[in-house]
Amino acid sequence: MNTFKNQAAQGDILIRRIDGVPAGAIKQEASEGVYVVAHSETGHHHVVDAEGVEYYQDAQNELVAYLVVQSAISKAIRHMRSYHTHAPITVSPGTYEIRRQREYTPAGWRRVAD
Repeated sequence: MNTFKNQAAQGDILIRRIDGVPAGAIKQEASEGVYVVAHSETGHHHVVDAEGVEYYQDAQNELVAYLVVQSAISKAIRHMRSYHTHAPITVSPGTYEIRRQREYTPAGWRRVAD
């Protein structure tokens, strides 16, 4: 499992420690005990267990979300695949910004698709 101090990347997401969740961010509900921090069209989502965690979506930018690890125990963001592609990332207690990778198209910016 990988650990980091201020920022890390896993697949198409960048995780960066921040001071707090911005005003206006929208709190999300967990699904089946996890938060999907990066959705994949093929079902290979990046997830974190919901216990001791809050997850928010940025109100203005669908490519930005926020993760608050409240638990005294570190959490792992893991990639849901039947085979190994990305090592889990250990996320210690704190607040994080999660940014999805994006790409430019003639129609404008969009998130990168798996």
